[in-house]
Amino acid sequence: MGIVCLVTNDGFLLPSAPNFRDLGGHRTKDGRTLRGGLLYRSDALHTIAEQDLPAYQGFGIRQLIDLRTHHERDRLPDVVPEGAEYAAVGVQDADAAGANFVELLADPEQARAMFGDGAAERFMLEVYRALVSDTEALDGYRDLVERAAKGPTALVFHCSAGKDRTGWGAALLLTLLGVDRAAVTEDFLVSNERQANTDHWMRQLSKDSQLPWEDVEPMTRVRAAYLDTAFAHIDELYGSFDDYVADGLKLSAGTVEALRTRMLD
Repeated sequence: MGIVCLVTNDGFLLPSAPNFRDLGGHRTKDGRTLRGGLLYRSDALHTIAEQDLPAYQGFGIRQLIDLRTHHERDRLPDVVPEGAEYAAVGVQDADAAGANFVELLADPEQARAMFGDGAAERFMLEVYRALVSDTEALDGYRDLVERAAKGPTALVFHCSAGKDRTGWGAALLLTLLGVDRAAVTEDFLVSNERQANTDHWMRQLSKDSQLPWEDVEPMTRVRAAYLDTAFAHIDELYGSFDDYVADGLKLSAGTVEALRTRMLD
């Protein structure tokens, strides 16, 4: 099932992909500014409407990083900007419980077992722990950072709703660039204002699964607790964010410096 575009607010860069936004403009703790027009985050990019194509092509995107699983990519392939490199960079085990979300919610018995009676929030907290610890996530987010640091720009990275896998990717990049936690969290929570496509899609899945909306709703929004869980899990596993970068992601100091040189004024 595709995600139907509902947002028409002129304030959105791409109304048919409402969570498409430029990370430029963020200030770092040492007073530098993230350049605009280099680094974009987004929700699903198969939804780009014909009337949005001129704007989409006009962003000068040269890399599109698709963080979805093969289930999602095969079902709903991206609209790739002309001249852009496309890279499938998975950050989630495609065979893990809950990874094939549409199929799981289409089965009422499985959906109730997985998400019923308040289990959806616990599921989301586990998702965020996995995003900073699973092998697929470590490999995928290292690839994302290296591509942002060294590959052609502008770059856009995305998943389906642009809030969880993309949300952690944005939090990682902004933290590497020196943006403080409060601003990182603020950027993370902006996704809640841009979920009209996801709400439409998820309400249909909720109906198919026979789960009440309140059981599904924690998976349709981001909460500060989700991001806090990821950062806390980093501290538990690695001791600090810097050690996560060096020992978990295995990013070199040179790559981090190249990212900062490229992205910051």
